[in-house]
Formats: sequence, C-alpha cells, structure tokens
Amino acid sequence: MKRLWIPSLLFLMLFISGCGSETPEKKNASSSTDKKTETITYESENGPIEVPADPQRVVVLSSFAGNVMALDVNLVGVDSWSKKNPRFDQKLKDVEEVSDESLEKIIELDPDLIIGLSNIKNVDKLNEIAPTVTYTYGKVDYLTQHLEIGKLLNKEKEAKAWVDDFKKRAQAAGKEIKAKIGEDATVSVIENWDKQLYVYGDNWGRGTEILYQEMKLAMPEKVKEMALKDGYYALSVEVLPDYAGDYVILSKNPDTDNSFQETDTYKNIPAVKNDRVFEVNANEFYFNDPITLELQLDFFMKSFLR
Repeated sequence: MKRLWIPSLLFLMLFISGCGSETPEKKNASSSTDKKTETITYESENGPIEVPADPQRVVVLSSFAGNVMALDVNLVGVDSWSKKNPRFDQKLKDVEEVSDESLEKIIELDPDLIIGLSNIKNVDKLNEIAPTVTYTYGKVDYLTQHLEIGKLLNKEKEAKAWVDDFKKRAQAAGKEIKAKIGEDATVSVIENWDKQLYVYGDNWGRGTEILYQEMKLAMPEKVKEMALKDGYYALSVEVLPDYAGDYVILSKNPDTDNSFQETDTYKNIPAVKNDRVFEVNANEFYFNDPITLELQLDFFMKSFLR
C-alpha cells in the first residue's frame, strides 16, 4: 500500500511546486506584458486621454516623426512627407508609409499610440485602433511642442534637457552671426514649391524659428507686413526683390521648376549678386523637430560664419 501512496504524494508535491513558481521566461513575459499595459493620463487639447506609459509601436500621421525619433521611441508608420525626407532615410527605411485614410494598413501595424495634426480625418476610427492624440499646428511654439510630445511619450525630462540645451546653443550662435553680419542685416526665408514662390514668417519651419525666434535676426519690413501673421505669403517673381533680405535662405525642391533663378529679376537681387543666398533642400528643411533643427542650426552657422 505504501508503495502506491508514495509516488502519488511525490507527484502532488511536484504539481504544487510547479504551480507556485514560474520559469524565468514566464516571469519576463509577464513583466513585459505588464509594462506594455501600464498607462499614463495625458492632458491633450481635447481633454485627458489614457496612453501607454512606454509606447512600443507609434504611428505618426503628420509632422511629428522627428520628435518621436529624437526621443528614441519606435515608429511603425509615418506620413508621406516624413518618408520622403532624406534626413530621415536611415531611421525610417523599414517604417511603413501611412495616411489618415489607410485604416486597414494601420490596423495591421498594431500601433499602441497614434499622433497627428488636428486636421487629420477619421479620428474616431483611429481611436478605436489605438489612443489617438492630435495637435493644432502653431497653437504652442515649436519648442513647447516638443515638450508636449515628450509628455505624451512619458519622456518629458529628456525633451526638456534637449530644449534647454538647444536654446542656449542657438542663441549663442545668433550673437556670433549678428556680430559678423551686423545687427540690422535682414534675412529672408524663401521657398519654391510646386511652381509657386513663398516667403515665410517666424514660425513656419524652414529654419524660421531659429533665425527669428532664437537668433533674433532681422526680418525685412515687407515680410513682416505680409507673412508674419499667417506664417507664409505667396509671391510672384516680379515682386521677389521687395521681400529678399540682405541674406536669403532659399529652400529648393529638387523636383520643381527652378527656372526663376535664370531671370534678370532674380539675378539682380542684391543678396544674389553678393553671394548671400544659401540654398537648402526643401525636403529635409521644412520641419521643426529636433533632428531637423539640429541640421538647420549647423547649416546656418556654417553659412553665415564661413
């Protein structure tokens, strides 16, 4: 009788022992799952929203891919503008291109967070896929915007550290540039996009935030009058000289007709004649995220201080 009883007891003890402990693999899987399901409450423009405390699969539908990348958070989907930015090539080479209308593709990407501008479509449907947070462009300044992305991604400390450091460096560079070109020298940011010329105010990407907000460089009066309020103003070649400063940052799209540069009107602009036009690739220069801002700051220092 004892011989039958002992194996049964041994089996029961092993069974209880097995239930009471997990293998390291199971423990790791469990803690990983717990980490993914942890949430924080983010105060968005549209009210509080529960978002992942440690997002692992983020989709950006407009503007903010560079902010997310700068904070070392994984992207699985981005907008077409980010995808064609040569500055982002390496980091986004395996990331899917998506839009606010490619809902099936976004579902397949299984995001845990979606970010976009307030004018995107299908917000209600996107919210069913993952928590969706939108921002109104220009509602806050460009550095506060990065801080907001930092809060959303639970990386406010990292975002603030970069912002504080960047402001110091940009302002110091501005003083150095002013000392060289003169306190009153004016700078314009002009772009040729889809056969249309634009001049920009102080908060529309293309380096405008750095030049005017941080470096405090002077803006031509005509640009102040026409572009400061809305952020941009469309021009014809004929009036271009009225908006060109002593220095011009020319944002060029390589896929657009740039024959305006062959006209006498353009060639006779003082900045052109004095070799004070600094050309940049529009595709990598139009954002105002940390990755792009670092590129812009480096370019301005090299161009103005050469």
